[in-house]
Amino acid sequence: MKLGIVGLPNVGKSTLFNAITKAGAEAANYPFCTIEPNTGMVTVPDARLDKLAEMYSPKKKTPAVIEFVDIAGLVKGASHGEGLGNKFLSHIRECEAIVQVVRCFEDPDIIRHADSHDPQNDIETINLELMAADRETVEKRYEKASKLIKSGEKKAAEEAALGKKLLAHLDELQPVRTCEMTDREKEIVREWFLLTTKPVIYACNIKEDDLGKDEDSLPGVAAVKALAREENAKVLVISAKIEEDIAAMDEEERAMFLEELGIGKSGLDRLISECYDLLGLISFLTAGADECRAWTIRKGTKAPQAAGKIHTDFERGFIRAEVVSFEDLAREGSMTACKEKGLVRSEGKEYVMQDGDVVLFRFNV
Repeated sequence: MKLGIVGLPNVGKSTLFNAITKAGAEAANYPFCTIEPNTGMVTVPDARLDKLAEMYSPKKKTPAVIEFVDIAGLVKGASHGEGLGNKFLSHIRECEAIVQVVRCFEDPDIIRHADSHDPQNDIETINLELMAADRETVEKRYEKASKLIKSGEKKAAEEAALGKKLLAHLDELQPVRTCEMTDREKEIVREWFLLTTKPVIYACNIKEDDLGKDEDSLPGVAAVKALAREENAKVLVISAKIEEDIAAMDEEERAMFLEELGIGKSGLDRLISECYDLLGLISFLTAGADECRAWTIRKGTKAPQAAGKIHTDFERGFIRAEVVSFEDLAREGSMTACKEKGLVRSEGKEYVMQDGDVVLFRFNV
């Protein structure tokens, strides 16, 4: 899973990226200090995996991972090449979801970019650039499909009709993700790699002193939440500076600090949880003496396809999946005990995987 972190210059984007990935991207008080995208891999915290490792004492424990990409600050006119325009947009296109950092605080020591006035304005500036880029892509697709209709291609007629519909939607300054589409239309749109189809989380970057306060009372946060509701986007209130401090602590210090703040989880943990929910992802687990591992799949994935995440041979030669819920396994203490109590199920090709399934796949090739 690859998530792109975007935002106008000087909103705290690279500071947040540094904090959550500890990758050390340069964070400076001037625009365009991030030119090439920085990338960082982050392990997905999973207490279930920790428990399995405790039970099995494996040679290796492998959590699921997320890749974060810190994309240079977008500016007005990026869709027409302003700033570092098209380069930024191509990096966003490669991501599965967008984390848009929005500055919800004022600080005279941190310069606001010329296009940045308030959170809603910042969001609008970026969304307009992404929509402008999408409009250009859709227009090209529409024109090409319209020319091919005469050849009798069914898909050309479908693409032309969809292109016309999306152009009208974009002309109303609405992102493509808010357009009602049939399953077939969604299938076609996936092939167009549009920027505004990507799910979005708005990360409201607030001052350290505001953490723990009523979120809706903070400057701009309520307005961002209202806008997100219209777009079916998510909102995460976070302090990039606090996350930076947390990243420098050891596990014990971190736990105490979070308890003092009264927030329970770090911003990274909350961000990962929101991303999983946004993208419809779950994890299944495998456990043994060699390795305990978490695997990320989409909700609705069937057992053979989940097996294919481990190795293509597992899917090709799938026989069955021996499944036990993590809760049952943790409670009973071993797979043997679970089998004795009839808690281990033998599932076939139509079984839909559930979050927290602990699985042994049987296959033959």
